[in-house]
Amino acid sequence: MSMLKRNARWAGTLAAAISAAIVLSYAAATRADNEQGDESKIQQGYAISPVPLNLEGKNRALVGLGSYIVNSTGCNDCHTHPSYLAGHNPFLGQPELINAPQYLSGGRTFPPSPFVSADITPDATGKPAGLTFEQFKEAMRTGHNPLDPPGVLLQIMPWPVFGKKTDGDLRAVYEYLSTIPSLPDNPHPGP
Repeated sequence: MSMLKRNARWAGTLAAAISAAIVLSYAAATRADNEQGDESKIQQGYAISPVPLNLEGKNRALVGLGSYIVNSTGCNDCHTHPSYLAGHNPFLGQPELINAPQYLSGGRTFPPSPFVSADITPDATGKPAGLTFEQFKEAMRTGHNPLDPPGVLLQIMPWPVFGKKTDGDLRAVYEYLSTIPSLPDNPHPGP
């Protein structure tokens, strides 16, 4: 074999080895970033949950991630009425304090429509909004709450957006919602 062919073969092998090392290094770095990102989101989720959580029998990582999703994407804005305690509305330049006594118990009206946000706290059996996970996932993906009559779609609720979340994200949201205090429907509905 000529020296030129041997050098070309060696150079090709070296280039392939370098490419493989770069791909493996990038994959490891991406995996580490994702794992750190999830850990960071889990920690932040616990830091921003405005209510005590019942973690008995729950996956703590899913609960933290679910809290992060719920409390950083505006669920409180519609499902808690009023969203903030008196004197603690950040939109009025006040120090923020979420209305924990009515947290996610629904009751926000959307005049002039007849729609009222649902109570999504756990029912007596521990199911958020009375839904199993499969029913919850169906509502988030299709806009139809299986407890409603056929053909009725959720209005106001941004289910087309939440429906794009992964099954893992929706499982995390459901897990978090199953740990928050169970409350009766908000007794003070309003806009």
